[in-house]
Amino acid sequence: MNVAINSVRGEKLVNIDNGGTLTDICVIDGDRVYRTKTLTTPHDLSKCLFDGLSKASRLIYGREDLSELLLSTRYIRYSTTQGTNALVERKGPRVGLLLCGGEDPAVSTIEGVGRDLFQALIGERVGRLDAALARGELASAAVRAVNALGSLGANRIVVAFSGPGREAREAELKKDLLRAFPPHLLGALPILYSHELTEDDDYSRRTWTAIVNAFLHPSMERFLYNAEHKLRQFKTRNPLLIFRNDGYSARVARTVAVKTYSSGPRGGMEGAKAFAMHYGIKRLLTMDIGGTTTDIGLVEDGRVRAHRYGRVQGVPISFPLCDVISAGVGGSSILTVDAGRIRVGPDSVGSAPGPACFGLGGREATMTDAFLAQQLLDPASFFGGAMKIDVERARAAVAEKIAKPLGVTEAEALDRMEAAWIEKVVVSLKDYAPITADAALGAFGGAGPFVVCKIAEAAGIREVFIPGLAAVFSAFGIGFSDVGHEYSTALPDDRPETLAAGRELLRQRAARGMASEGADVAECRLEEVASVELNGRRSLTVTAVKPLEHARIGGAFGGSMHPAIGAGVRRIRIGGAERDVPLYRVEEQMEGATASGPAVLEEAFFTCRIEAGWRFDLNDAGDIRLTRATAS
Repeated sequence: MNVAINSVRGEKLVNIDNGGTLTDICVIDGDRVYRTKTLTTPHDLSKCLFDGLSKASRLIYGREDLSELLLSTRYIRYSTTQGTNALVERKGPRVGLLLCGGEDPAVSTIEGVGRDLFQALIGERVGRLDAALARGELASAAVRAVNALGSLGANRIVVAFSGPGREAREAELKKDLLRAFPPHLLGALPILYSHELTEDDDYSRRTWTAIVNAFLHPSMERFLYNAEHKLRQFKTRNPLLIFRNDGYSARVARTVAVKTYSSGPRGGMEGAKAFAMHYGIKRLLTMDIGGTTTDIGLVEDGRVRAHRYGRVQGVPISFPLCDVISAGVGGSSILTVDAGRIRVGPDSVGSAPGPACFGLGGREATMTDAFLAQQLLDPASFFGGAMKIDVERARAAVAEKIAKPLGVTEAEALDRMEAAWIEKVVVSLKDYAPITADAALGAFGGAGPFVVCKIAEAAGIREVFIPGLAAVFSAFGIGFSDVGHEYSTALPDDRPETLAAGRELLRQRAARGMASEGADVAECRLEEVASVELNGRRSLTVTAVKPLEHARIGGAFGGSMHPAIGAGVRRIRIGGAERDVPLYRVEEQMEGATASGPAVLEEAFFTCRIEAGWRFDLNDAGDIRLTRATAS
């Protein structure tokens, strides 16, 4: 892929996207891009981080030299889907909730919206305090409530007050509970207060923000501080930057856990925005299929679809978030038989033990196993030839977990697995956004291109784009981010002097905040937005942005075309039968290469089955366009 950055050769930008199954690394050095992947190590995420960096150094220098790579790197930007995957799979701490809202109707709203998520994260671990109690009585009641929540299994507690003076009352209770449960004592329960995260007046949003943050915080904190500490040992030039769902990056110590939710997919959306703008694509629906999830987003008229108040699995929170949904379907999703039907996900085998074909102890049937058993995947070329996969293990898992319970042959089981997997992806796409005549589909992630033609057909889409860096596209997209922070305050009225006072307050907060990022506010871009919400509340928001070096996308479609160079044939299962189809390797193609399906298009880190009636063409940047000429 043709890229360039606004820095001298030798000053590298390193982007890392940590997924549930694989961790992607993209190193940009002038007009060169180096990419690699490594298996995610869930027991210690810093291991796969440094494994990936070491592999990247071998690509760059021809030998492993991690110190040289890190010393020559200007910025390391990192994102993770660990928070997304934890919520999808409901794996995390047991959160308790202590409310003080009287008859505030928002209390029932908390339980009514996102009921399944509430039950998974909170369940019966809810305590309520009487807002009419005096401070001393309230403190005693809170101590009893915290003990009760701990007895119910809570290992983190969220406190959320409603009504006038809520922030002051939460702050008072914090002091009282610190005396009752001093943090230096063993086993003291961590307690998070909603006002410490956001000033949002909306009780439900503010409480949900605190709940999700409490759920995500422990794992994010342990890993990120551990990774940053190890990077310091290599004397990296700048601190590790965490890429967030709002499209900006920040130091670890300046990052709120809830903003890491779906940050990996947002990296893909930043790349998709640059891609769509470069190629003039008006409406680009994207699917980033990894091991655990399919992350779906939309770029329309050069803008990533986002919410002023973001949504976490449909639940509104207080921070702006990109409107990316994460469906529980990926290459490592577990497929099972339930009442005679195949169920796809949301559980995933991840990288440990991984799909059965990895030979790491996994016995569940996944879509990766099915694609291998269909012979779409080649054990000799999978993962660039760096990872061995076992077709017999894959077939055994399919036979035991799918064919036998359904009472069908292995071949029929494979067809039904594929159909169920495609259906779940397509339903997720259609639920996310209307499929219009001008919509194109962007497919990336390691599993995005697999059967994208079939997915597009079922969704009613006739044009598909696969970026040349599809397999690491979210990591690449992180490279379009700057360091940024948002600061907001409520405005009691719309008088000019009130607006001026609010502006000065936020600029002072921005100056302090950006100083902690090592930036003078004078070198930052300040973006101001004054708004009035539906309830009449006025607010002022100032976003401070410190620009960083960015990649730029090159390439063009529409030039002279010539037949793609074949690499032999591959016998695959397609259309309910086995047949020999042409094989094309991306690395062997020249600008303007084109061919029609049925065929297999393969590169080091992804494989795409081109269906009958579809044609691919490849441009000078290595980007691929698939067009549907006729019905298959």
